[in-house]
Amino acid sequence: MVNALTFDRKILNMTPVATEQMRSKPVSLEAQAQEQTWALAAQKGDRSAFMRIVEVYQRPVYNLCYRMLGGDVTEAEDAAQETFLRAYTKLNTYNPSRKFSSWLFSIASHYCIDRLRQRRYQMIGWDELSAPDQDVLSSPEPQPEAVALTREDHATLHTLLNSLPPDYRAATILRYWHELSYDEIAETLETSVSAIKSRLFRAKQMMAEKLEIGA
Repeated sequence: MVNALTFDRKILNMTPVATEQMRSKPVSLEAQAQEQTWALAAQKGDRSAFMRIVEVYQRPVYNLCYRMLGGDVTEAEDAAQETFLRAYTKLNTYNPSRKFSSWLFSIASHYCIDRLRQRRYQMIGWDELSAPDQDVLSSPEPQPEAVALTREDHATLHTLLNSLPPDYRAATILRYWHELSYDEIAETLETSVSAIKSRLFRAKQMMAEKLEIGA
């Protein structure tokens, strides 16, 4: 039974790590094929196959939740566990033609967005959040993050991220920390590529305006 599925806290008990360790690594075609095999087996009731998926994605899912929810370790652990529980209960809805990681990140992102909306008036601490690499943010668009970094003012970056609406924050984190493509972000957040580009551009404008006001 689904309710019988529980995760040992040790499996999902992870602490923040350095930025280079937190950044998601590209998934090879071979790894994607293996994940598809595990997912199909899990759909047929193979619990061990699903636990293999948990082992592979526990860190990326935890990191996404950790950044989205403001650096609270316990809350991130709970969110990661909830993500895997929801994924398990929704395995029958997974379409093998879809990239498994995008499907899993979608569950995690939407759960975190819901949590953020529930506490929209509560300030979130981002003290443990590391900044993305400068080259990742290079573009002709407004770059408030880069300005904050040149001032060595990480607190400013955290405040800027904190000020973004949940949907914008999710797109920003998936783009600049998880390094997902526009297509992957659109698939993860279940929207169009044009909507993602608009959110990212608007997010940068909003942060630039905040910087200008605070200058």
